[in-house]
Amino acid sequence: MTDPHETIRWGHDALEMEIALGEQGAPRLVRIGAPGERNGTPRPGAPLPLVEVTTAGLGRHWSGRHLINTVLGGRLRHRSHRAARDGDWHVLTVELHEPETGLTAEAVYRSPDGLPVLRSEVLLRNDGPRTLHLESVGSLVAGCLTGGDPAALDDADLLWAENEWFAECRWQRRPLRVSSPDRGGRFHTTAGRSTHVVAGQGVWSSCGQLPMGALTDRATGRTWLWQIEHNGGGWRWECGVRDDTAYAALYGPDDADHGWRHPLEPGAEFRTVPVALAFCADGGPDGAFAALTRYRRATRRPHLDHRRLPVIFNDYMNCLMGDPTTAKLLPLVDAAAEAGAEYFVIDAGWYDDGDDWWSSVGAWEPSASRFPGPKGIHEVLDRIRECGMVPGLWLEPEAVGVHSPVAGSLPEEAYFRRDGRRVEEGGGRYHLDLRHHAARAHLDAVVDRLVGDWGIGYLKLDHNTDPGSGTSGRPGEAPAAGLLGHNRAQLDWLDGILDRYPELVIENCASGGMRMDHALLSRLQLQSTSDQQDLLRYPPIAAAAPTAVTPEQGAVWAYPLPDDSPEEVALTMVCALLGRIHLSGRLAELSPEQRDLVHEAVAVYKSIRADLPEALPAWPLGLPGWEDPWTALALHTPATTYVTAWRRSGGETVRDLDLPHLAGAEVRVEVLYPPSSRAATVWHPDTAELTLTLPTAPSAVLLRLTELSPERS
Repeated sequence: MTDPHETIRWGHDALEMEIALGEQGAPRLVRIGAPGERNGTPRPGAPLPLVEVTTAGLGRHWSGRHLINTVLGGRLRHRSHRAARDGDWHVLTVELHEPETGLTAEAVYRSPDGLPVLRSEVLLRNDGPRTLHLESVGSLVAGCLTGGDPAALDDADLLWAENEWFAECRWQRRPLRVSSPDRGGRFHTTAGRSTHVVAGQGVWSSCGQLPMGALTDRATGRTWLWQIEHNGGGWRWECGVRDDTAYAALYGPDDADHGWRHPLEPGAEFRTVPVALAFCADGGPDGAFAALTRYRRATRRPHLDHRRLPVIFNDYMNCLMGDPTTAKLLPLVDAAAEAGAEYFVIDAGWYDDGDDWWSSVGAWEPSASRFPGPKGIHEVLDRIRECGMVPGLWLEPEAVGVHSPVAGSLPEEAYFRRDGRRVEEGGGRYHLDLRHHAARAHLDAVVDRLVGDWGIGYLKLDHNTDPGSGTSGRPGEAPAAGLLGHNRAQLDWLDGILDRYPELVIENCASGGMRMDHALLSRLQLQSTSDQQDLLRYPPIAAAAPTAVTPEQGAVWAYPLPDDSPEEVALTMVCALLGRIHLSGRLAELSPEQRDLVHEAVAVYKSIRADLPEALPAWPLGLPGWEDPWTALALHTPATTYVTAWRRSGGETVRDLDLPHLAGAEVRVEVLYPPSSRAATVWHPDTAELTLTLPTAPSAVLLRLTELSPERS
């Protein structure tokens, strides 16, 4: 029999959690934090179950917008637990059981050694005699974020990121008490109906909001930061207050937000999408993002691209815009090589014989009219190789245009369907269901031809349509359940490609940053951060991109145009220098002065890029605001700090940049780019502030700060 006073303590030197078994073996997560640290008092009576589950027959004790306080979750009892090591990972598995329904739940917690990050998922198994119709399952429920101190709730701020086409990674911040007001007084209640909910929708995982959130204490800097590692729009998180402590609950798809239902038959299993929770005791959001950056690096598929960081030219943005031809491409190939590009990517339109590149996708055969010579598109591909670059192509693999021959050659079951009909979306496109063998076989044949036969070394995988709630391709299937199956099949398909072609570089794109999630980025090498075409709108996106993707995976457009001033050319180049350069624009038409600025930026990037895969992000002016006249991003290694700063508008010529990791250090400050910058700097070691002057707007600068005395005073 379980001891009601027993506590499971588990973790390592960077993270520790405590689970109290409580009365009758009802487990509760009562503390998670640094070993030995106490945030208030651990709460044996923490309000929320370890696992929250709703079914068609068993919902919640207290109705509202939340999906916590579930009947089944409250009935689950501890049956066993085991701790283990898996290489560098610490693993805790807690098995729970509910005897009336026969539901068994395994909460699996993993944490990499030395990192204050917890990865969590839940495995459900039906050990009972009747089908359970699941409607929501929490991947992680943490009901103890502010401990037992009710006053901490008044200092807590919620963070989330709005994420829209052309306007990605816009972090918002407001007090937790706005969505979870204090109900104290003569008639105090601890269980209100309010909570803050953020949920994805449709096929895109990050359309509307990033699948991320955070809770931070503005007084102490104590911060929790979470991400949902799912490559579709079926996700949700909520954060609110229960019994005078803050909680966070993270989910994949659910019925309330997505119409998701899953029949769990006797003997069957269901696994939730994984989620991660990073913790920082006193460093605020910057410290939590640094921890999550290290975790992302530890959990992705290894690839040489993460170390080499080659410069990529892509012909689309502010350049050919989907209209490539041999005549237009050859001068660009030469200009890109001269600028120092190492990959050259032919973007959309290379397969279309007319002006219908949108609804003709699917067969992925080169256009004869666009590439009219005897060698066709291979004339351009050969020129790319002759110039010392690796050729790349754009694909939109899940889309099949209504005018594509593929639309009539694959079985109906290979497409997204609802109510027995094929789903058409986006003005003439169908969507492949990658659970179907014919859809997978078709795409595998395309990749094998382009990569295996043609020698393509880079694929830009785009996705520009959202076919809604999902697919009910199987009898009785809820569309959201079909979408989850497709999402998981997509990850398996991508793994198969990289198993066959381990040196292939794959870029993740979906109308810019509409599928910016760790499920895809744990496999793919780059992430398109935006389709933003206005160079003055890109700085807040470029500066905030490391919140969602490691710096060495964040592809940022640098697209100089002949009409740009020297300051504007420098500004667009600066945007990409602490990420991955996606060079574009009409390079062949630039003036000598403009070309020099481009070439100098690429040379500077190549001189610093070896530091970027180890660097951690920080924001010396806080997380960027969309309209902020000044924006700044820092990346720091143990010995070197790089800072990009943009002044877009306004009359303020001087700003103090906060760099607390350099407190007490003497540093040398260098202007790396542009070489003609009139930026002036003054370093203040006592306050860890860099006073930066940018006399003109718009302008931007890349700085390097090198520590001269590592010891802190």
